[in-house]
Amino acid sequence: MNALRAELANRFSHDASTAPRRIVLYVRGRRRGPIKRLVAAVLSLALASAAAAEGADIKAPKGTYKNDPYHSSLTFKIDHMGLSHYTARFTKFDAILDLDPAKLASSSVTVHIDPTSVRTDFSGDFKAGHKDSPYKTFEEEIARGDKFLNADKFSTITFKSTKVVQAGNTLKVTGDLTFLGVTKPVTLLGSVVGSVEKHPFMGKGVVGFSATGTVKRSDWGMIGTQAFLGDDVTIIFEGEFDQQ
Repeated sequence: MNALRAELANRFSHDASTAPRRIVLYVRGRRRGPIKRLVAAVLSLALASAAAAEGADIKAPKGTYKNDPYHSSLTFKIDHMGLSHYTARFTKFDAILDLDPAKLASSSVTVHIDPTSVRTDFSGDFKAGHKDSPYKTFEEEIARGDKFLNADKFSTITFKSTKVVQAGNTLKVTGDLTFLGVTKPVTLLGSVVGSVEKHPFMGKGVVGFSATGTVKRSDWGMIGTQAFLGDDVTIIFEGEFDQQ
């Protein structure tokens, strides 16, 4: 080994006749040179790009789907006085999905939400702390109060997608959110959780999605409570859709 090193040193001595280059000696695969590392990095990037281009592998067939109310949740959270993310949920909503698994960009979804179904799990004595409120419960004030969801005047919250962009396993779903009589575009980030061609109990296609997005409630005219509640509202959907 010493003789080999001496010979290499003589052949690649750093004199004026030798172009400046880095010579790397491979001994029984113990050391990897920069070229080998570069090739490995390029191959890894190519494989990752190919996987991203393929995107979600959806087994559920093309068709119309509706969310399963027993396996779906729609929650939202909002900053409470800079202390916590207050979380509540809607218990009555329906979502219709037109699914094209081969081309998700051609798919669309429409959601209708009943604002009177808001639930906060507030268990305190609401009337004792809100004697001037015309409502009996905290949920009723959130649902019907004109500083909140104002359901007496606006009975439905709707979302209708207008564009779906697939980037690997991530879906950017842009659509029109109609809330408090105002319609504005929002973008949700989603992903396919799983899918089956035939559900073992129902014998039809089922696909599950996650989606989340953040909106500024003041953009839809909900103002007057920003002193103790944040303006940003994060929406979170988790659920399964059954083939119709």
